[in-house]
Amino acid sequence: MEIKFYKARVKDIDSMQDLVKEEVDSGTILLRTVDEMATTIRSYTCVEVDGKLAGFTALHIHSPKLAEVRSLIVHAKFRGLKLGKKLVLECIKEAKEMGLKDILSLTYKKGFFEALDFVEINKDDLPDHKIWADCIRCKHFPVCDEIALLYTI
Repeated sequence: MEIKFYKARVKDIDSMQDLVKEEVDSGTILLRTVDEMATTIRSYTCVEVDGKLAGFTALHIHSPKLAEVRSLIVHAKFRGLKLGKKLVLECIKEAKEMGLKDILSLTYKKGFFEALDFVEINKDDLPDHKIWADCIRCKHFPVCDEIALLYTI
């Protein structure tokens, strides 16, 4: 089995959209349009298993100090290989290289992120621009049931 991590390319967008569709439809992951993904393509890291897209995530920068792990997805067929963990570790490595201080995650998978040393925080502590730029587009807004966690570098 060959596992390869790489920075996403615009030609990956259609496959990425297909992979995340079910989670977007259920409201677990926020919709990112093709154009939005294209304009932020440099924030995405993908993982392939034997040449097939197995998962991806994005490290979205909010400020000189804060970034967010977004759109973390691993195809059901490839779960159990710790690819989600490795994708988040890639984000942490990238954030360190950029000199960021904190990484945010809004998630339903609290235990997953806590195992990677993220700590739960109060959602009221989130930056306002995060709330209004993203959360207002969510199917669950304004009744948010996601958990906010923070990783301090």
